[in-house]
Amino acid sequence: MLVAGFPAGSFAANCYVVAPAAGEECVIIDPGQDAEAGIEEILREHRLKPVAVLLTHGHLDHVWSVAPVCGAKDVPAYIHPDDRDLLTDPAKGLSLGAGQQLFGGLELSEPDDVLELADGAALELAGLSLTVDHAPGHTPGSVTFRTPATAELPDVMFTGDLLFAGSIGRTDLPGGSYEEILASLARVCLSRPDETTVLPGHGPQTTIGRERATNPFLSELSPEGAAGSPARPGGLPADGPTKGF
Repeated sequence: MLVAGFPAGSFAANCYVVAPAAGEECVIIDPGQDAEAGIEEILREHRLKPVAVLLTHGHLDHVWSVAPVCGAKDVPAYIHPDDRDLLTDPAKGLSLGAGQQLFGGLELSEPDDVLELADGAALELAGLSLTVDHAPGHTPGSVTFRTPATAELPDVMFTGDLLFAGSIGRTDLPGGSYEEILASLARVCLSRPDETTVLPGHGPQTTIGRERATNPFLSELSPEGAAGSPARPGGLPADGPTKGF
């Protein structure tokens, strides 16, 4: 499997292009701010043809370029229905003061073709098998995408802003819930094998095993579910749960 990615725009939200191999069809995950040039470079370098855009959630730093990318490639966008309204009303997902404009009055539009994701859905796209896991907490419609393990590679999970290396997504924005994100981390992430590769929405890649052993937010959780509502641990990384939106 070929996975190429880059941090897009001033928010450094990771955009990924995923394909079975060079010269084949691909999917694009989370085309954020000013992502078009980086996507085009990857498509050209690896001779790839996109067939879909997948969105882990609806925050602006992950969907900024979805309409132009889908329009240019004539492909659909996939998003969970609980976040679909953020495609046209990104301010709804942010804590703006009264009368405050979003980036000088920025307006976004939906792509022409939007398909809604469901928990447990199995997507067969571009020769890839991707399982969707609904993982609310950062936003109501946050999801992850995971590929099955093969003889050559462990399974890979695209976690969006659910899980980062050493931290988790913030829950202080509209629609966020600390209790829900803990439950999602326990159910969606800690149920995966230690060797699972985690490709997050911000920052470097990691593994489930590394986060299980070292991530302070996971220390009181188990794969069966959140153990109560543990307090936010002290001594968090400086770039901890406030990466992106």
